[in-house]
Amino acid sequence: MPHRIAFIGFRHGHILSLYDAAQQRDDLEIVAACEEHSSTRADLTDSGRVEFTHDSATDLLRDNDCDIVAVGDTYARRGSLLLAALEAGRHVIADKPACTRLSEVHQIEEAAAESGLQVGCMLTMRDSRFMRTTRRLVMEGAIGEVHALQFGGQHPLLLGSRPDWYFEPGEHGGTINDIGIHAIDAIPWVSGHQIARIEAARCWNAFASQFPHFGDGAQMMLTLDNGAGVMGDVSYFAPDAPGYSMSYYWRMTWWGREGVLEAGVNLPTVHLLRADDKEGEHLPLDEGGDNYLDAFLRSVDGEPATDGALTTAQVIASSRQAIRIQAAADAGETSVDLA
Repeated sequence: MPHRIAFIGFRHGHILSLYDAAQQRDDLEIVAACEEHSSTRADLTDSGRVEFTHDSATDLLRDNDCDIVAVGDTYARRGSLLLAALEAGRHVIADKPACTRLSEVHQIEEAAAESGLQVGCMLTMRDSRFMRTTRRLVMEGAIGEVHALQFGGQHPLLLGSRPDWYFEPGEHGGTINDIGIHAIDAIPWVSGHQIARIEAARCWNAFASQFPHFGDGAQMMLTLDNGAGVMGDVSYFAPDAPGYSMSYYWRMTWWGREGVLEAGVNLPTVHLLRADDKEGEHLPLDEGGDNYLDAFLRSVDGEPATDGALTTAQVIASSRQAIRIQAAADAGETSVDLA
């Protein structure tokens, strides 16, 4: 018997990949779809992309007997929708970021714990071949204990094609929470060490000058629980033309006692330079495997998590840390312990 899934909110295109996956899987059946924003609903209806059943999230949750609710509304609206679905007795899964406020993370965590319901998130970096290969090599000890990491996750701003709500005050919630959550989730997953301290974080307006409140620049400096240092940049500074295809897109360099490893989403191999080697070697990428949706559905079925699988607890932890780092950037805070 397939799980019955309903969708609420399509204001960001990422949710369409989950919608497509649900259409293609035998273990999921789409039973409802809601979009409260009339223009978005009309566009997706006219294009034949989505078949809507509701224009009210409240009505959908009241009238439909779905098992799972997937949420892809504006970032600022997601937390309240997830909480409403949990309170209505549904498992939930969201595009990232799942929410934009620490209070929402706490409420979602409490609701899931009290009900035994599962919380999923489209943290797809874990699923990428370059990250799977990186994790395996680091866990095998190829570079020894990790002591430093630099990562670049710069995105193109694509000002003319991003949704208008991105640039409405209060709807986006910050570039670190938007983009940086991928790295914030993946770093402990790869290294085995938690982010323990925010040394500094900064967001500022640079490219999107017509929206001076929008912090399209985003950088952070973090410390892991073993003392390792992390420096990351997730600004919207990538050139629009190459966009997501450039070699610098989601590129990470891991420095360990026994060597250095570099990999990226658009690099064909992982470069491993061991401490006793002068040239290094280019290693093939591991094959793909189960993804965030597979992990979520196993948890809904009550099956134990497999090694490296995304869990409700990790979704909550990564969401909380991303929002706390974003808050530090917004407030100009430094030396913030995350224990």
